[in-house]
Amino acid sequence: MALTVAVQMDPIQAIRIAGDTTFSLLLEAQARGHTLLHYTPDRLSMRDGRVTAWAEPLRVQDVEGDHAHLGAQERVDLATVDVVLMRQDPPFDLAYITATHLLERIHPQTLVVNNPFEVRNAPEKLFVTAYPELMPPTLITRDKREIEAFRAEHGAVVMKPLHGHGGAAVLRVLPDDPNFGSMFDLFSVTFREPWVVQRFLPRITEGDKRIILVDGEPLGAVNRVPAANDIRSNMVRGGTGGATALTPREREICEAIGPELRRRGLILVGIDVIDGNLTEINVTSPTGIRVIKRLGGPDLAVAVWDAIEAKVTKPQSA
Repeated sequence: MALTVAVQMDPIQAIRIAGDTTFSLLLEAQARGHTLLHYTPDRLSMRDGRVTAWAEPLRVQDVEGDHAHLGAQERVDLATVDVVLMRQDPPFDLAYITATHLLERIHPQTLVVNNPFEVRNAPEKLFVTAYPELMPPTLITRDKREIEAFRAEHGAVVMKPLHGHGGAAVLRVLPDDPNFGSMFDLFSVTFREPWVVQRFLPRITEGDKRIILVDGEPLGAVNRVPAANDIRSNMVRGGTGGATALTPREREICEAIGPELRRRGLILVGIDVIDGNLTEINVTSPTGIRVIKRLGGPDLAVAVWDAIEAKVTKPQSA
């Protein structure tokens, strides 16, 4: 069944397609005969309860620099399309949250992927705390006394802003780090949200595994290894990806969280696991599909669209 699919994303002309998960999803949708529409979040509107976007027809091809061909913009009532892919990158700020409220008005009659209500209520570094037994010791706070007590108990820690993304402002703090006071002051004036403080996991040097779950099932993974003299494994920060398989512990983690992801309508999710410890559950715009395929793994865009099509062709509940 041919669908009309609108993708809400950052400007497609500016993406690097070699590692872009959204682009993989668009290629697969086009190959299945679906009609594609593209718009950026700033073109989303609601008037008298009707949610619209100034969108343009989109054709894609797997050619860097000539990957997207856009038609003329027109106002589209998003209640008339079959699927909306909510794929703009974080930050998870008030603009992002507002977009979830608007798209919630059309879901599930128009299937929004991921469910906007659940995206709003599952920030990556907060949602994961529902599973403390799967995580390293973790503190969320802005209070210096709490951080100092946590450091006294656990030694070296990692600090990062609660709503940060892409490895930005992730710092390792040593047990007797003379820079801690300055780090605390810098975080205090730079970020308004609390910070995540976690016990440092030394085996990060062996990799931070990104596992992709589709409708609650783990279907592929990539092991991201930090660059020398860095603790951040994000590929945008210089990390390198390697082929990998899931360990029994990682399967246990996926079995624990999978049913809840499915219940919430979180079709495409990426979790991060370091040395058997779950550190994040990414639901906003998870990545990793293209690199998994490039490393010899499955084309997970196929599985994502199989899941979407199955939900579109049967009645949905909110």
